[in-house]
Amino acid sequence: MATTSSDKLDSDQRSAFVASYLGWTMDAFDYFILVLVYSEIADDFGVSLEKMAYLTTVTLVMRPVGAYLFGIWADKVGRRTPLIVDVCFYSVVGFCCAFAPNYWVLFALRLLYGLGMGGEWGLGAALSMEKVPAHRRGFFSGILQGGYAGGYLLASVAFLLVHSWLGLSWRWLFALSLLPALVSLIIRMNVSESQVWVSTKATLERNNTSVRTVFLNPKVLRRFVFLVILMAAFNFLSHGTQDIYPTFLKSDENRGAGLDATTATWIAVLYNVGAIIGGFILGWASDRIGRKGAIIVGAVLTLPIIPIFAYSTTAGMLCLGSFLIQAATQGAWAAVPAHLSEMSPNAIRGFYPGVTYQLGNVIAALNLPLQQHLSEKWGYPMALSVTVAAAAVVVAVLTAVGSQATAVDFTDEPDRAPALTR
Repeated sequence: MATTSSDKLDSDQRSAFVASYLGWTMDAFDYFILVLVYSEIADDFGVSLEKMAYLTTVTLVMRPVGAYLFGIWADKVGRRTPLIVDVCFYSVVGFCCAFAPNYWVLFALRLLYGLGMGGEWGLGAALSMEKVPAHRRGFFSGILQGGYAGGYLLASVAFLLVHSWLGLSWRWLFALSLLPALVSLIIRMNVSESQVWVSTKATLERNNTSVRTVFLNPKVLRRFVFLVILMAAFNFLSHGTQDIYPTFLKSDENRGAGLDATTATWIAVLYNVGAIIGGFILGWASDRIGRKGAIIVGAVLTLPIIPIFAYSTTAGMLCLGSFLIQAATQGAWAAVPAHLSEMSPNAIRGFYPGVTYQLGNVIAALNLPLQQHLSEKWGYPMALSVTVAAAAVVVAVLTAVGSQATAVDFTDEPDRAPALTR
């Protein structure tokens, strides 16, 4: 069974979880590698930094498309095959980025990569949350979401090793991205199909119910729109504390901290350790105080940390502020894989969590240009403070008025549309 009273995972559950964790780690590793080597790629290809920004934009825009395509496929044929195809696809595309001869080839590869990574998070989260014990779903959700911080940490270390210490080209960083993807593929080949999907498919066929009918249920559709808005706020919070912060640490303009690149990168390594710790603690807590409770705690704790995070003037205090704020914000994120999976009807769990997350992420792509614009008017500290505080408040309020279905047994109600608690 996918859900059990046991605290220990069997080999199949462990394999599913580890493969999903590595997939999510790969997502963040690739995203932040591109952020870290923007200027080097721009110099090699002779393009402006403004034009370079479209590389991340096109990836983010294509992610919902990938989540939709792979999600619909997974709801029809099961989780296992689409996940294997997906990891093969994005592994090859990511590796090919290392050999792009010009900007437009890299642009096309980043577009294709967005399709692959759009499918990874939703399907990986769905399969993991369907397999782990229901009463420990929050704990494993927190570890899974920590893969994002782990990927950022690995990207920072890889940048230090390949670029700062060895002096090698940015292309080596994309070549390295093949390694975790291949490990994920090898592990995933040994994962069995989700029994929740098997039983759900049998129920739908017996009742002559289509996936489209389930999605068009008014309650399910309203909840979908609400979760997209919630995920947009969540992504504004996450990206608001991460995307422009390395620039703030290194910049001598607009009241930036003016640190050297190596110091700034080590701070990034340490604040991602904070993110992993925060995700572990609040993921565990969400099994006890509910998904909503854990999310609100993380969002509210963000607010008093903002002055240390944005206004400190020494490397030590900036490290402390960023460590604490990542622990709080990524702690709030810890419950998200479990929360979205539990809010999804069984019939469309391959499609539902991934698309809600990725659509919210596309909306939050506005965060970086917004923060950059505000920093030029008010300086980096004020730009960071205003955007992060606003996002934290919105996340807390939306979560408080929304619903939850903490530790629901997926095997009990295959449709589950009405079975939610406030």
